Amino acid sequence: MPQLKDAVAELEAALGRLEASVDSLSDSHSPQRLVRAEAEALRRDRAQLAMDLDASRAREKELEALADEASRALGVAIAEVKAAMQAQPQKH
Repeated sequence: MPQLKDAVAELEAALGRLEASVDSLSDSHSPQRLVRAEAEALRRDRAQLAMDLDASRAREKELEALADEASRALGVAIAEVKAAMQAQPQKH
């Protein structure tokens, strides 16, 4: 998760730098179409990364809920085994 978060942050920073470059190139003779196309590609990549991050976070929450449920079930089972063992007469 941290890697995906870092990648999104890096992409946002790169997009900001690219947009600043586009603004500064508006007075130059560079092909603005190419720069704008690259900026749009970065925006699409960022959107995809954001969706992937959201999906990963949702999956993480699902897994945490399943782990909590399993932990509770295990706790109940342990308590039942202990109770059953205590209810039986001890043999010496």
